[in-house]
Amino acid sequence: MVEILNTPKIIIAGPCAAESKEQLFATAKEIYDLRFTIDLQFFRVGVWKPRTNPNDFQGVGTEALGWLQEIKKQFGFKICVEVASAEHVKLCVKNDIDAVWIGARTTVNPFLVQAIADALKNSPLTVFVKNPVNPDINLWIGAIKRFQNVGVEKIMAIHRGFSVANEHVYRNAPCWEIPMALRLKMPDIPILCDISHLAGSVPLQQTIAQTALNYGFDGLMIEVHHAPDQALSDSKQQLLPSQFAHLLQNISLPTSNNDADNALFIQRNLIKNIDIQISKLLSKRMETVDKIAAIKTQHNLPPLQPEQWKKVVEVYENNALDDENYRQFLEEFLLLLHKCSLKRQG
Repeated sequence: MVEILNTPKIIIAGPCAAESKEQLFATAKEIYDLRFTIDLQFFRVGVWKPRTNPNDFQGVGTEALGWLQEIKKQFGFKICVEVASAEHVKLCVKNDIDAVWIGARTTVNPFLVQAIADALKNSPLTVFVKNPVNPDINLWIGAIKRFQNVGVEKIMAIHRGFSVANEHVYRNAPCWEIPMALRLKMPDIPILCDISHLAGSVPLQQTIAQTALNYGFDGLMIEVHHAPDQALSDSKQQLLPSQFAHLLQNISLPTSNNDADNALFIQRNLIKNIDIQISKLLSKRMETVDKIAAIKTQHNLPPLQPEQWKKVVEVYENNALDDENYRQFLEEFLLLLHKCSLKRQG
């Protein structure tokens, strides 16, 4: 028998949405086939999908709960679904669902959270509370406390990133300092990272998973689909089961008893995460420079516009470290950036 990988303590995986019985069983079967190497705690799936666009796929709804009962019996998975109302909770309890998660759009509304909490009073179900859409730690803590106050004993938090205006790399801004603050304020609440919603694409998920574990997260929530290119929602961020296995196989967990080694391990992986963001943003910047060049050519404008470049420099200087070495680096970097931008426009 193949040995179980040295993976995070808690792994939740499954498709973004229940699309059909065939799709659910195909995905569950492929994840089940990984059981000797991956210790899955919950099979996750969206039954009711609160989409931003009402014309997008909304999930098949209650019918999927019956399919999940069959999957539970056939594969032995514990089942986890998203709930957004007290009625959803009642249907989950009726259909022997093991865990529920509160989505980011729901966490932001204390009225909805309280109604769901009341429906789960003294419930044995595990409750996962995602962070609210906006970066407000008090809303997140308040939602968790509402479930504690009604006697729910198994509560975990899920970090899925935040919606902020200046995020250009990830689907949702990581804002790692917020889940870390939650850890300090509520040390007994395990924290998982939903790497799929945070990344928004497959290539970024390995680094996000590694960063989360470097920060001491207790586990990962990952969207896995047997055929992501055919998925009816969030196709770009769902992993094939083989990609899911590969991601977990390539995670590094700190194993050294040396504090210095562990500290360096964490910081080096955080730098790797930052470097990925920088490289993505630089590529986007050059793509924008090309568009500006096309507009200037169309209207017969000169490539060099000193006043506009002065504004760019001010942006960087206003956010610079108060450090002479850094300012020297910044001066050289901006000179190179300007030179490359003019070259592209020329």
